[in-house]
Amino acid sequence: MMKKSIYIFIIMLFGAVIVSAQPSVVEITYKTTDATQLKMKIYYPADYKKGAKYPAIIFFFGGGWAEGTMDQFKNQALFFASKGMIAITPDYRVKSRQGTTPFESVKDGRSAIRYLRGHSAALGIDPDKIAAAGGSAGGHIAAAADLTQIDEATDDLHINARPDLLALFNPVLNNGPGNYGYDLFKDRFREISPFHNIKKGAAPAIIFLGTRDKLVPVAIAKQYQQKMQEVGSRCDLLLYEGQGHGFFNYNRGSKYYNETLEQLTRFLKEFGYIK
Repeated sequence: MMKKSIYIFIIMLFGAVIVSAQPSVVEITYKTTDATQLKMKIYYPADYKKGAKYPAIIFFFGGGWAEGTMDQFKNQALFFASKGMIAITPDYRVKSRQGTTPFESVKDGRSAIRYLRGHSAALGIDPDKIAAAGGSAGGHIAAAADLTQIDEATDDLHINARPDLLALFNPVLNNGPGNYGYDLFKDRFREISPFHNIKKGAAPAIIFLGTRDKLVPVAIAKQYQQKMQEVGSRCDLLLYEGQGHGFFNYNRGSKYYNETLEQLTRFLKEFGYIK
């Protein structure tokens, strides 16, 4: 499988057109730190053409910054590749595998976006249309990539790490006292909490949240939306009555998986990411 993926990637780099009934999937290493090689899977449209520029969407998995797999959003990635976008699912450092903290997770999120933008010509990505998405802690990483300045020292800081658009699925938004993650951050919460770093120019966002989510209170999401609007940034908040954490996942059934995809498709169309 790896050899086939590399072969497909080489074909694309040298100008051939990939024609397939299904999107092509390439797996590459985007970052090496200590003994860890971080990979990402890139899902290309079936009619991908070398030389064209495609809007991209990168999905960060959830798991409390402690666990998770880059295949969580595989089905969403396949869906948006079928809509003519390039979709990416990256790995990032987590506590269970690397013994790291959420700060390293956010660093990796920003590194991943930098990689996409820095290699946009070779990857076929429009560097001005990179959306970041994620669920739970992955949603936190997507938002923190836009709003914080938590960077890997070895990154090329001349490359912009901020996404142009956000799609957040039951995201961890506020890491302040009494909120999720505060026990991990303590007096450093302001460095990493998206809520506490909202500023003018924040990327437009859409948030999907169940009204019975026990980790992300609806009140916090509404406060986040209000604060975004106060700085002049669009923030759509879609509430799903009676739904809990992770309601949008493919393995929870088709109803809310399909509904959230439909709403995200609408949002992406408004910004010209999908024709």
